[in-house]
Amino acid sequence: MTALLAALAVGIGLSLAVVSFLQRAKERDDDLATILQLPFGERDIPIEAVTESRAALLERTVGLATEGLEHFNLMARVAGELERARLPLRPGEFVLAAAGGGAALGAVIYFFTGQPLLGVISAVAGPFLAWNFVKFKVGRRRKAFEAQLPDTLNLLSGSLRAGYSFLQGMEAVVQETSDPMARELRRVLAEARLGRPIEDALGDVAVRMESTDFDWSVLAIRIQREVGGNLAELLQTVAETMIQRSRLRGEVKALTAEGRISGVIMGLLPVGLGLFMFTASPGYINDLFSSVKGWSMVIGSTVMAGAGFAWIQKIIKIGV
Repeated sequence: MTALLAALAVGIGLSLAVVSFLQRAKERDDDLATILQLPFGERDIPIEAVTESRAALLERTVGLATEGLEHFNLMARVAGELERARLPLRPGEFVLAAAGGGAALGAVIYFFTGQPLLGVISAVAGPFLAWNFVKFKVGRRRKAFEAQLPDTLNLLSGSLRAGYSFLQGMEAVVQETSDPMARELRRVLAEARLGRPIEDALGDVAVRMESTDFDWSVLAIRIQREVGGNLAELLQTVAETMIQRSRLRGEVKALTAEGRISGVIMGLLPVGLGLFMFTASPGYINDLFSSVKGWSMVIGSTVMAGAGFAWIQKIIKIGV
């Protein structure tokens, strides 16, 4: 109980710190507007002094979280995933927000269920849920990027056939497409104008978006620039190949839908049923966690359910 109360206190503190960080920019603007409305002799009040004391604790906490990431060599990975997800957070800020959110989630679960074990489990699971949310954002952005890729290559091929240079064709494509493709190509154009080779800038996009299809496109552009040839026709051929592969992926996804749904049900049904029993009849379900035999059954069923879920995923995962 003492540990749970301590976790609750930490969670509330971290959550307040995150809220303070998110409101810091707005408060700074409000303070500036207030200062500018003062009489002439009182306008020399330093703006930093207004918010410095409130931000000092938060910055120190973010610094400690950043040092922890650097100690475990996770700084580059977290920063890269946040950039791919387009989340305007520093790695330390993300860790702080995830920890605070997990503690708050544990407190809420404990408040509604009255079960300390569920509260602790929820508090521990909170940061993992936050990381999975980032991965979800990355995956959704990657899928949107790859869905735009064939049309982008066709547009670029048409621009080259119309007599545009490669950079001019990319500028035309940026004007016709939407994010995330347009954002990434704008970055490529900006780097090219600063003197970076266009192939290297495009290669970084393939790495940043983790797109094998785009990597193939960049490889085709590199080969064409080295040996020559009709780049417009080459890009169109690559785009048609991607379209055919996309259709094949759709057919495979339709054929494996039943297996995927079975895996989801197998993974979620025990958890949902257990939460329902904790809420509807705590005294009945508590017997399962009050003995070694009960814990053995819980651990054994969890391992078997996880193995079944992994086996189903292995069966339905078909590379195209």
